[in-house]
Amino acid sequence: MAKEWILNSAINRWGLQKKRMVGAVSDEIRKCSPKTVKEWEEYYFKNVYPKEHLMEIGKKLYVKITEVLRAEIDEITEEDCINYIVNLVIDRTFDGYMTEKKTIYEQLQDILGVKIEPAPDKWDRLYNVDFFIKIKDKYMGLQVKPAGYAFITQIINERKNQEATHKKFTAKYGGKVFYIISIKDGDKKKIYNTEVIDEMKQEIERLKNL
Repeated sequence: MAKEWILNSAINRWGLQKKRMVGAVSDEIRKCSPKTVKEWEEYYFKNVYPKEHLMEIGKKLYVKITEVLRAEIDEITEEDCINYIVNLVIDRTFDGYMTEKKTIYEQLQDILGVKIEPAPDKWDRLYNVDFFIKIKDKYMGLQVKPAGYAFITQIINERKNQEATHKKFTAKYGGKVFYIISIKDGDKKKIYNTEVIDEMKQEIERLKNL
């Protein structure tokens, strides 16, 4: 398995399996319509490239692995490995968290002009609430659902199953729970169901006036 992983990584890195190197194999095998691998082999070597061509690519792959990869591996130090792991777990995780925060928390905080805070674990378990907004002595709940367009219908149906827990939250803390669907827009995330923003503004005003 390790050998196959190395071969696969190297051939993809240098594109030695691309059409420009080995031909349009998907198209060619359809033209051939072989019943056995032997038929396909004979067709390929006769009509696409001779076996010697594939052998040359194999030799090139060998050089890339034994010379280029080996030289790169020899340059890696223990310190490089330690720094990579720390960076992966600490820095990159934090960067991802901050990106999510800026796209969802900060968008809503800027629009609504209120502080949004992560909900306690207990609220997540009991009420399906991810975040909250405190207005005087009352609380509004937010549930954020990341999704691609293909899953939006599924998420809307899931929301119906959670309405009971959201009603319990409202009965206990006074404010409604709002369902926010987050979708990717390029490298950023945005709110899909933007109509929820006006509904949240109305709820904030209602709680302020209680």
